[in-house]
Amino acid sequence: MTVAQREDWRRPGPTTEQRRNDLWIGLGMTGLALVSLTLARSTGAFLLGPPPSGPEQLFWTVAVTLPLIWRRRWPAATLLIIAVAFIAAQARSAPETQFSSWALFCALYTMGAWGQDHQLARRLRIGVIATMFAWLGVYYAVTIDHIPPGAFADAVGPVPPVLAAMVTGVLLNVLVFGFAYFFGETAWVAARREHELRTQAEDLRRSQAEARERAVLGERVRIARELHDVVAHHVSVMGVQASACRRVFDRDPGKARTALTAIEQSARTAVDELRRMLGVLRASAGADAEPPAAGGVERISELVERARAAGLTATLGVYGEPVALPESVSQAAYRVTQEAVTNTLKHAGADLLDVRVRYLAREMEVDVTDDGRAGGQANAVGLGLIGMRERVTAHDGDLEAGPRAGGGWRVRARFPLAASPNPPVGAQREPSDGQQVAAGAERAA
Repeated sequence: MTVAQREDWRRPGPTTEQRRNDLWIGLGMTGLALVSLTLARSTGAFLLGPPPSGPEQLFWTVAVTLPLIWRRRWPAATLLIIAVAFIAAQARSAPETQFSSWALFCALYTMGAWGQDHQLARRLRIGVIATMFAWLGVYYAVTIDHIPPGAFADAVGPVPPVLAAMVTGVLLNVLVFGFAYFFGETAWVAARREHELRTQAEDLRRSQAEARERAVLGERVRIARELHDVVAHHVSVMGVQASACRRVFDRDPGKARTALTAIEQSARTAVDELRRMLGVLRASAGADAEPPAAGGVERISELVERARAAGLTATLGVYGEPVALPESVSQAAYRVTQEAVTNTLKHAGADLLDVRVRYLAREMEVDVTDDGRAGGQANAVGLGLIGMRERVTAHDGDLEAGPRAGGGWRVRARFPLAASPNPPVGAQREPSDGQQVAAGAERAA
């Protein structure tokens, strides 16, 4: 916010609760002023001279203090009314001065703190303060000739008593009006800064939301490109196997039947991957991202080796009977593991890293844990977690990411596996019969 914008900023008006509080404050101040008036009359402490009649004393006491009930709703009008009533009450020698002075102080403060037009509030406060000092000068000029001869009989200081009394009054008023002006200005600046902080926080939340949205779009496009490569691969395999089937159809019906079975499986897989790709792209049209690098579960061991090279004690465990995974699932599992290991290396300050790959009856699971600081990765809306969640959701899986009960951090992703007659595989996948036929046909061609 520039200097001009700060000066032009207008503080919002009081809330309903604040207006209700002002009502009670004004009524309470008026009640206390009436009590002070009663005590002054009871003690005969008429410092300003012979007082007016009792009803007039009540009138001036109420006129100076009661307008405080509107102090934040109409601060300028409240200040002007109280200032005029204060001078008029003193001119009429109303005996109540304690709470009347506090009412004027409160009105000056409120004008500075709640005046919507700050330039007007500044000019009005300066005008009122100058008027008060002018009135003080007039009061001294009028009363100096009426001071009784024995009023300062006990004075022993080096300063003339009349001058000492006048300087004391001026200093007291400087302190009262100075503090009223200063505190009002401080309250207005604090309110403006609070408004700026709220605005900046809202801008920051908006920027973070936009960044998360861009990250989601970019991640979805990367996922879609990976799925596109998978679909293209399956379609290419279908074309090669169909060509091989055509070549051996008459000579070897058994191999042709095997090739047709492989074509059927590849077609189903391609359709399933295409459905996922279209679902991801539905919300990502027009986004741009860098083409992804290939990777699957067989490369998870490279991530563990990289963590060891970085100084961590890293272990990799594979549990269950490995099965042939759809390429998109294999890539997604690798990407989730890659992001989890990267977060551990960058943010966790961990010493131990444990990566586990589990092949269950109906799902495949990757589990990455460390012993680092949980707080380093606890941002549930971080861009890395967004990418992991998008990849897992694209395959109808579940993602868990959070601190462990015993310390450290855990990322676990589960990918459902469709029931299929795929044979178990080891570290490397064995080519199917259809692929062998296709390869033979390519060599023959």
